[in-house]
Amino acid sequence: MTDTFFTVTQLARDLSVTPRTIRFYEDKGLITPRRAGTMRVYTKRDRARMALILRGKRLGFSLREIKDYLDLYDLDPSQSEQIRLLLKQVQDRLEMLEDQRLALEETIIELKDIEEQAMAALASETGDQKAAG
Repeated sequence: MTDTFFTVTQLARDLSVTPRTIRFYEDKGLITPRRAGTMRVYTKRDRARMALILRGKRLGFSLREIKDYLDLYDLDPSQSEQIRLLLKQVQDRLEMLEDQRLALEETIIELKDIEEQAMAALASETGDQKAAG
């Protein structure tokens, strides 16, 4: 094995994932390793694709979105279509996350209000019990 090829174990270790994770993305058609006899061998291109896949998943993109992005890379040498798609996906994701953040902020405010009411009710109950005693 030269330094331009990786076994599944080497690639997994290099990317801090399990070999099963790599096989999962292979089964989904996102990477296509070569074969050396019965052993899978991964190229630097496969490694780069895996890094993009893992980054996409970490950022919340679906496998379909990641696959569309990777497929464009193969079809468009100038990468302009890929960049346009990436920009659209990033903008959509940012909008969704902003909406989620607003919803979370509203929920936090509401929960803090309920917390204050509950604490006030308990304090009032404790004060009533001391006055009766």
